[in-house]
Amino acid sequence: MITMYGIKNCDTIKKARNFLDNSRLPYSFHDYKVSGVDEAALRGWVDEHGWETILNRSGTTFRALPEGDRAHIDADKAVLLMMANPSMIKRPILDVGGRTIVGFKASTYETALEGAAA
Repeated sequence: MITMYGIKNCDTIKKARNFLDNSRLPYSFHDYKVSGVDEAALRGWVDEHGWETILNRSGTTFRALPEGDRAHIDADKAVLLMMANPSMIKRPILDVGGRTIVGFKASTYETALEGAAA
């Protein structure tokens, strides 16, 4: 089963969900704002992709942090920041079973999901 992680009102999430819907691919959606984020899953994404990819440093939530919170980030600090502020997690994260895809690009989804259509 495919699971998409993100925030419902995010424009990129809407594009990714439309892609999956139009491809008739079944998936579940996990909204961080509603359900929070599982620390083990978050650490798994950081291990797979690096905290630099998972932590959205260009968003307003990150930029609004005090300078001390934005300085000297490592994987553990990044996970703590994202647990406290799920809006700082790059969106979407698509779990396709055995691996994840970060962000949305139609061509990447097409390649990764080839043969998965219902």
